Amino acid sequence: MPKTALFVVDTQAGLISIPDTAIPHSARIWEVGNKILDRARNVASTELEIVIVQHSDDAEDPNASLLPGTKEWELSLPMKVGADNERIVSKTTRDTFKSNPSLADELKSQGITTIVAFGIQSECCVLETCRGAVEAGFTVVLLQGAHSTYDNQATGLRAEQIERQVEQELCAIGVQVVPWEQYVF
Repeated sequence: MPKTALFVVDTQAGLISIPDTAIPHSARIWEVGNKILDRARNVASTELEIVIVQHSDDAEDPNASLLPGTKEWELSLPMKVGADNERIVSKTTRDTFKSNPSLADELKSQGITTIVAFGIQSECCVLETCRGAVEAGFTVVLLQGAHSTYDNQATGLRAEQIERQVEQELCAIGVQVVPWEQYVF
C-alpha cells in the first residue's frame, strides 16, 4: 500500500515564535501546523511518515539566523516524543533532498510515493523542497494556507502574494495545491 510522508518545513522558533524575527503570518502557520499534525498523528504509522525538516545555517554566513543550538534554531512544531513514524531531517540548503542525497531512496524503500508539504518560507525552502521531491519522482501536494514567508521589501510583494506565486509555480510542474482544511491523509 502506498504511503505518504508529511514534510513540516522549517517551523523553527526564529521564523514562528520569536516576535522580532517571525514571519508576519507566524501565528497562522503555528495554529494550522498544529491542526495538521494532530490530524496526521491520528493516521496509522504504517500509512504515514512525519518528517520534521530543520534548517541549519552556516556560522560563516554573516546573515545566519538559524544556527544550531540557538533559540532561533529550535523547532516550534517539534517531533512527538516516542513516535515511531516521526523523524527530524536536518538540512543546510533550501532543498531538503539536495541536503540529504539518500533521503529519496530511503523514503521510497519505505513505500512512500507521496510527499505532502507545509511550512516556511514559501519561496525558499518550501518551493525548493517541493521541487526536489518532484525531481525525485514523488507525487507532491502543497497545503495551501499552511505555508508563508516574509513580505518582500525590495519588490513590494506581500507574503500572501508570494504564497500565490509559489503555488502557481509549483502547479506548473505538477504539484497539487490543496487547501489544508480539505486534505485528508
